[in-house]
Amino acid sequence: MKRILIVAATTGYQTRMFADGARRLGMDVALATDRCHVLEDPWGDRAIPVRFDDPYPAAETIAQAGPFDGILAVADRPVFLAAIVAEKLGLPYNSPASVEAAGNKFLARQRFLAAGLPVPQFFRLGVSEDPAKAAERAPYPCVLKPIGLSASRGVIRANDPAEFVAAFRRIEALLSRPEILVLREEQNRYIQVESFIEGQEYAVEGALTDGRLKTLAVFEKPDPLDGPFFEETIYLTPPRDVRLHLVPAIEKAVRALGLTHGPIHAELRDDARDAWVLEVAPRPIGGLCAKVLRFHDGVPLEELLLRHAVGEDISHIQREDRASGVMMVPIEREGVYEGVEGLDSAVEVEGIEEIAMTAKIGQTLEPLPEGASYLGFIFARGASPLDVERSLRDAHAKLRFQIAGKLSVIQPRPDGTVLN
Repeated sequence: MKRILIVAATTGYQTRMFADGARRLGMDVALATDRCHVLEDPWGDRAIPVRFDDPYPAAETIAQAGPFDGILAVADRPVFLAAIVAEKLGLPYNSPASVEAAGNKFLARQRFLAAGLPVPQFFRLGVSEDPAKAAERAPYPCVLKPIGLSASRGVIRANDPAEFVAAFRRIEALLSRPEILVLREEQNRYIQVESFIEGQEYAVEGALTDGRLKTLAVFEKPDPLDGPFFEETIYLTPPRDVRLHLVPAIEKAVRALGLTHGPIHAELRDDARDAWVLEVAPRPIGGLCAKVLRFHDGVPLEELLLRHAVGEDISHIQREDRASGVMMVPIEREGVYEGVEGLDSAVEVEGIEEIAMTAKIGQTLEPLPEGASYLGFIFARGASPLDVERSLRDAHAKLRFQIAGKLSVIQPRPDGTVLN
């Protein structure tokens, strides 16, 4: 029996999906998660409690629970800890330095530039710096983004100095939130400024073996992502137009970062002349989106990556022949989620396989750029990407979301008056 170490967040869809996939494959699963170390196995899964913000002691703890036949990290924060553990135990994986570079937008841009990849103009600012002065040297239009956050959180386009200052202040406020500060990550003290890149956006899912890239899927994002915010909605695979230069650009970016082993999820923009690599994350596609991918004989992405992690050759495995897609249902306005109508009609749309509503009744919703979640996910399959896109849009159009306005907090003053 192979023993697989999965480093992941305590909560999250993917943690359960990968653990269940490992058990289906007959693997012995060892979980390392960021749970409270004081409580004794609160989730009943015998997971090793670790702290992602203190990775080296955590790596020592995990290593003592070895040996392992392979290692896999889910989501952005666990990958650095997984890299330290793999280096300590001699397991195939990315180096800590390569993972650090991939997870830091400033370092990644420096690596891409040195490797001769096309990169936008870029510079970084400390959150304590004067944005008005920085606005004088920014290229317009430009994009401001937190260096460490992912999934377009905090990414804002600015077309002039006034919008630049407003975007900076908005990101500064986001990075000052308790849930960000508690991460204690140095890179969250900086904001990156980049010239805006025109073009169609794509994503590439792959797996690295000794530095060689196995492309698992190329996704087209049919909705224009031109700002002022950059919320992703639909992923389609295969793309409607074949862009042969996307994968070579990713391969070059992978070498520039020094990544060598494990899953990758890359984001690009194609302006018809160049493929601009936005980022290469050393982890699989996030959330429930992995459900969009199936391989021959119905193998899901989780099982494929688990088999790869323990040394199985997956180079011959190809994605299914049918087109597929997912819509990450956007949060259109702030408020409290009260439910959804039209689910039965939406599920009956031709091509729709599943609609998973992940928002919970009573949950406070927050859209981008501050928000970090979706209302749910819609999955479809069909004969062509166009069919899949039509199914996703038709199903979404039948959904009616009930979102109540947030109540104002009433703060009494010492004199008895109230301040809303």
